[in-house]
Amino acid sequence: MNKVLTLTCALALTSFAAMAQKYKATIETDYGKIVVMLYDNTPKNTDNMVKLAGEHAYDSTLFHRIIPKFMIQGGDPDSKNAKPGDMLGNGGLKYTIPAEINDQYFHKKGALGVARDNNPDKAGSAMQFYIVVGKVFTDDELNNIEKRTGHKFSEAQRTAYKTQGGSPHLDGGYTVFGEVLEGQDIVDKISLEPRNAADRPNKDIRIISLRVKKARKKFLGLF
Repeated sequence: MNKVLTLTCALALTSFAAMAQKYKATIETDYGKIVVMLYDNTPKNTDNMVKLAGEHAYDSTLFHRIIPKFMIQGGDPDSKNAKPGDMLGNGGLKYTIPAEINDQYFHKKGALGVARDNNPDKAGSAMQFYIVVGKVFTDDELNNIEKRTGHKFSEAQRTAYKTQGGSPHLDGGYTVFGEVLEGQDIVDKISLEPRNAADRPNKDIRIISLRVKKARKKFLGLF
């Protein structure tokens, strides 16, 4: 009986460990390092970033759009050799990534999302991404967003937006496929840099490199 119980527990732990396995992306910037976890349940968008990171596609691109209390956006391939004052944000590859919008993943502070245009399928850019800075919201503000967007927030989401903060008006419209593990202070600092009327930073803030590796498997605390 003890052997069976031990084996059952071991199998359960192995299964949970596999579920907990994630990719981690390290974004080296002029301001420091940002480490993000990429979700397993958004495989199309996660696998796309893994692929492009392996090709060094993000290296030397800029954070070309920053808005305090909202987000920072980067990954436009046209930004690699952009001159001061160039309009950025329309660059991409010859494909888009299908939306993987999931209520489990929402726009809390530190969320990693996929930029997109106004296409009806909400498909995302092959390269451009954003990281949420956001702000703290009240229940009344969240109620107003629900009325405006038709998107209902769960209690867990409300708690996060009222304590941690985020950009809740993006929920249901954009794919979230990861979150910051380390370096949110770097994200916040970048968001506060002086910018022009198009929200491009006055000085270039470069992604020196973006590399992805598999995170170590971790056992979840069951006991």
